[in-house]
Amino acid sequence: MPRSTRADAFIEFATGRTGQLYRSACLLTSGDTHLAEDLVQETLGRMYVVWGRVHGIDNPAGYAQTVLVRTFLAHRRRRSATERPLGELPERATAGEDPALRVALLDALAELSPKDRAVIVLRYWEDRSIEETADVMNVSSAAVRTRSVRALVKLRDRLGGSLVEYVTL
Repeated sequence: MPRSTRADAFIEFATGRTGQLYRSACLLTSGDTHLAEDLVQETLGRMYVVWGRVHGIDNPAGYAQTVLVRTFLAHRRRRSATERPLGELPERATAGEDPALRVALLDALAELSPKDRAVIVLRYWEDRSIEETADVMNVSSAAVRTRSVRALVKLRDRLGGSLVEYVTL
């Protein structure tokens, strides 16, 4: 594929997928928008490197999501991943959203381990199957089931037992 056609195809793909990747990254990072932006940028950079070969992949969007999750998990293993900025500006709430509810959910997600958080985001935010989640995370289906159950128990404990009121987000 000629270089300009390859670049144009990638720009079209990146433009269409950046919003979804960013939303997933925000959930994975428990609302750390700066880290989410970094993860999306690194994901798109890795996707560009393999873009000429991606056309052989049935689902480039799914592949990008896999790269995002694996980039997040690799980042969490680094020693510098525990550094946090001291001052944060509050995010503006958009119409129709409950900011207190959003903060409660992000705080509850932040208390989960990175792998538990990834399972919750992939299974319940991205609506992926157990097998797809296992493939993305490079673990067995049984590990995904176990992590899902344990992570949901932790979320229920943190959020007061019933997750029904949080489903609309």
